Amino acid sequence: MGGDVPGAVARALGGAAPGTTWVQLREKDLGGKALFELAAAVVSVCRAAGAKLLVNDRIDVALAVGADGVHLPEDGVTVAVARQLLGGRGVVGASAHSPEGAAARNDADLVALAPIWEVPGKGPPLGVDALARARAGVRGELIALGGVTPARAAEARRAGADGVAAIRAVWCAADPAAAVAELLA
Repeated sequence: MGGDVPGAVARALGGAAPGTTWVQLREKDLGGKALFELAAAVVSVCRAAGAKLLVNDRIDVALAVGADGVHLPEDGVTVAVARQLLGGRGVVGASAHSPEGAAARNDADLVALAPIWEVPGKGPPLGVDALARARAGVRGELIALGGVTPARAAEARRAGADGVAAIRAVWCAADPAAAVAELLA
């Protein structure tokens, strides 16, 4: 999809009805000013498409651009601290890499469990049965991440996930809007 992140997000969101998708902005290598500028552009694209935006790990940037919330890495601040800093505004998501890790973040609005399927460089996959085990300990939405494809999205839902998150399946697709539409179907 190239280096134009706001344009890539806009193209991908073309495959989604308003209110059906979330975008997580995860740019670990950008400094504060560059991340703020990118987040401001992406939140604008999300608003136009009726999508919500979570900013990864940077509560200050999420607040500054009016994002819909923040997504915390497993080793990030606690959900309680994030909620306090957000002042009760916005969604708090959290990453987990085991069913036990998911249960430990059960106070989040959503927990992304990963990797469910094999992803290069991410260690051994947890497997779809991890979703069923995590479901018992997560009060909020449980999101399957890692190696998600349209066929696997349905499998994840049957195993207890409320939704899926995809990076490669959308970012590397020849037609990102069609990839998003297929994942949503």
